[in-house]
Amino acid sequence: MRVVFFGFQTWGYKTLQALIDLEHEVVLAVTHPASSESYKAIWSAPVDQLARDHGIPVHFAEHVDAEIIDLVSHFEPDVIVVNSWYHRMPAELYDLPPHGTLNFHDSLLPKLTGFSPVLWALISGESEFGLTVHRMDDGLDTGDILVQRSLPIGPTDTGTELVMRGMDLIPGALDEALTALESGTAVFRPQNKAERTYFHKRSERDSLIDWSWPAADLERFVRALSDPYPRAFTYYRGERIEVLEARVSSARYGGTPGRVMVQEEGGVVACGPDVRRGGNRGLLITRVRSSDGVECSGEKYFRRGGYLDSHP
Repeated sequence: MRVVFFGFQTWGYKTLQALIDLEHEVVLAVTHPASSESYKAIWSAPVDQLARDHGIPVHFAEHVDAEIIDLVSHFEPDVIVVNSWYHRMPAELYDLPPHGTLNFHDSLLPKLTGFSPVLWALISGESEFGLTVHRMDDGLDTGDILVQRSLPIGPTDTGTELVMRGMDLIPGALDEALTALESGTAVFRPQNKAERTYFHKRSERDSLIDWSWPAADLERFVRALSDPYPRAFTYYRGERIEVLEARVSSARYGGTPGRVMVQEEGGVVACGPDVRRGGNRGLLITRVRSSDGVECSGEKYFRRGGYLDSHP
């Protein structure tokens, strides 16, 4: 099967590698320039180098324009495969091949459409996450589903661990999808739009800890924002600090949201709704990173007590 691949420099690597390993004829790879502002080398695995290593022509682009549509048309693909292409594709392109365009989205659609779905799945308390291969249409992650794979979210999983585990689903899902297209057995099922949830692109503000959240939610939040992602942060005595490790306290704590108490071998922070009533678990912070990059145990760092806040 002749395939044109569209993908982000790092995130698309696994999909392009799977296409190569499955011995499909990849006739063109389109990716963002390495110098692009949208390029974030979280995992250094550039699509362009992989393509060149296997003799696949590479085209760099920020957006789809008439030039790209003409280029793809010249290669006469049977299907376009997309993983992490963050700009709109017009119908003139995604409907061009006989089998259309397959998009890979790392959630169980129609849940968690939009951006950073794995991190949002963990933050929002989902019990599972996964990968969906769907046909591209006019909407954002709204096309009919061809293949879907799921994995459980464990009680100690970090965001990075889930992302890596989700990437391992790509080769099998890709093989199943392309085999179904080639054999004529592909069955697409429409998404139930009433079950759709959408999450926005993450920014720095979205890593700021809100002490009105329950401790269990905050503990997941800290795990979700694991290295190399921007870490969960707060302010202590005027200094911005990152919370690296935390757990839900054994005892219940009351007072003012954000109040730090040196308890349970760490800094326990009073948090959650109606915390003044004393019925909530606290967030036990066991490891932090200061603004100068030094890591320290919560017990040592918070020995003076005080307050954590949303501003210096």
